[in-house]
Amino acid sequence: MDNKQYLTYAAKIVEDAQKEGAILRLLGSVAFFLHCPTYGYFQEQAGRHFTDLDFAAYFAHSDKIRKTLENMELVEDRETAVVYARSRLIYDEPQVGLHVDVFFEKLDFCHPIYWKNRLELDSPTIPLAELLLEKMQIVEINEKDVIDTIMLIREHEINNSDNETINERLIADLCAKDWGLWRTVTMNLDKVRNLTQGYKWLKPEDREVVNARIKQLLGTIQLTPKSLGWKVRDQIGDRIKWYNDVSEVSQ
Repeated sequence: MDNKQYLTYAAKIVEDAQKEGAILRLLGSVAFFLHCPTYGYFQEQAGRHFTDLDFAAYFAHSDKIRKTLENMELVEDRETAVVYARSRLIYDEPQVGLHVDVFFEKLDFCHPIYWKNRLELDSPTIPLAELLLEKMQIVEINEKDVIDTIMLIREHEINNSDNETINERLIADLCAKDWGLWRTVTMNLDKVRNLTQGYKWLKPEDREVVNARIKQLLGTIQLTPKSLGWKVRDQIGDRIKWYNDVSEVSQ
């Protein structure tokens, strides 16, 4: 499948699910591309290609989502349905090579990112703050994650709302409650800022905007008052592992 086919399938799945009364919102590389109409070309310049479709959903809509995907002649991975029960679905369309992953209630890789009452705020993707956290909560962040992050931050301002801006207040509040998430997010934002220096395809003005916005977000995270639990965990620091291991992350 080429990128255009992935985009066509993505739009149809979201639309058909809505007709069934279910909320499905894209995450992963396709979501980043759709939310970056001006700078989506960064993915192509960096040799980034779509490999699957990932969706966020509420478990209450699971039956309607199954009906949506099966009406499109996708086949459910029954083993996944048994192992992950209420947290995940996997469907495939073998003839065209389409792979669909549906995550319920949260994205839980190195840190859980919940989306209760958040999926209604944007379409066809999850909100921008969650898109950024999708990448920033991965401890062993890879180049694909970095490219998507640079693209998203270049496209969107950092602000206190979800209206086509990255909600820094939401991110800072989550980090203020969870030392482990704070540790990983701030570590990765610094890493992305440093790696921008090595990308020759990134124009100097783009690099400057990205770095300035990362600096702004880090400043807001730093200044946000931390919870008592955060302060207690901060005394331990890196001496105890602060994240969950992820054997394979395909975003």
